[in-house]
Amino acid sequence: MKLWLRLVWALLSWRSRGPLELHQVGKRNFRVWPSDLDIFNHMNNGVYLTLLDLGRFDTLKRSGSWAKAKRAKLHPVVVGETITFRKSLTPWQVFSIETALLGWNDVAFFIQQRFVVAGEIHAEAVVKIRFLKSPRGIPTSEEVIEALGGWNAPTPELPKWVSDWDAAVALPKGREAAPSLWPGRE
Repeated sequence: MKLWLRLVWALLSWRSRGPLELHQVGKRNFRVWPSDLDIFNHMNNGVYLTLLDLGRFDTLKRSGSWAKAKRAKLHPVVVGETITFRKSLTPWQVFSIETALLGWNDVAFFIQQRFVVAGEIHAEAVVKIRFLKSPRGIPTSEEVIEALGGWNAPTPELPKWVSDWDAAVALPKGREAAPSLWPGRE
């Protein structure tokens, strides 16, 4: 339920935060609700990932990319993410989520998002997104950029650490058997 209320608010309020270009950092404020808490009275780790969705949604809406993607029958899906926690978010605390496109390769986009309180980073995530095309299909990143209206800034070079992370967490493709994590211990 908490996501639905926040999603409705996101749909009603995105215009009030002003327009945004895809190459700019999107910022959106939130508050820790009691329903966000775990048994240790701080924001549950799963809630962070849910709120990251709203940060990306806000950026896509404000940049006009959401409407363009819908017209092109494209929809984003998360295919990988990692998050690092530095400091807890506590009840009623106000924080912002900052969202920035790091870059892309031929198949996916990489987004960095941060939970920030008074200029201090409390958590940071990297999210890998692919777009799917309805009814079936996987467009290249270049096709997605074109459908979203082009890129109005210098093309960012994907940081090496992001490419390394992507390679390190890659799963087998198709129906390949998963490699053993514990050789000799199965």
